[in-house]
This record gives sequence, structure tokens and C-alpha cells, in this order.
Amino acid sequence: MISDKWKVLILRDLLDGTKRFSELRRSVGSVSQKVLTANLRQMERDGLVHREVFPEVPPRVEYSLTETGQTLQPVIEAMKNWGYPVQGRTRRLARLGAYPLRQSRHADLCHR
Repeated sequence: MISDKWKVLILRDLLDGTKRFSELRRSVGSVSQKVLTANLRQMERDGLVHREVFPEVPPRVEYSLTETGQTLQPVIEAMKNWGYPVQGRTRRLARLGAYPLRQSRHADLCHR
């Protein structure tokens, strides 16, 4: 059901409430329209997302989480709470040059 990073980001953003497609595309990040549409359709089939089309010109479409989708809030929150400290630690280590691969790549570039 949550098979890739885009679905996690979509869930994260829909936890804040209903969003239109363009709002989701901006908030999720560098996702293409095709990929976002495919993920939203799959999440709708899986019962996580509700899609509502309003009969207007141009048509307005809004996405929200279903009750099942809302039950993922503790999972998303746990991932966020775990990720922030790890991300900060990883960035600090990278700044200190603690990653051998980065040091090697940097050394290779400097010695050319």
C-alpha cells in the first residue's frame, strides 16, 4: 500500500487536510504530474485516499484521506520523529567528512 516515497509524502501532506491536485504537487516536491496521478489512483484503489470531483468549469478535484488513510497518522508521525534526528546527525557527519566514499571522491577530484 505504501510502496514508495511519493505515497509517504502524499499521506504526510493530506494529514493536514483536503488538498487540490496542484496543491499536492507543490507540497510533495519534484514529482511529475504522471507519477502523482498514478500514486493517487493507486491509493484511491487501496482505500487510503478519497477523490472528489466537483461539477464546475474547469472541474475541481480534491483529495483527502479516508478513515483508513487517517489510521496511518501514527506511522507517519513515528517516521518523522525518527527521521529528524537521523537526518541531522547524517548532515553533521557529512560536513565533518565522516563518509569514506565522499572523501575518496573528493580526493580523486583534487588529485586530477
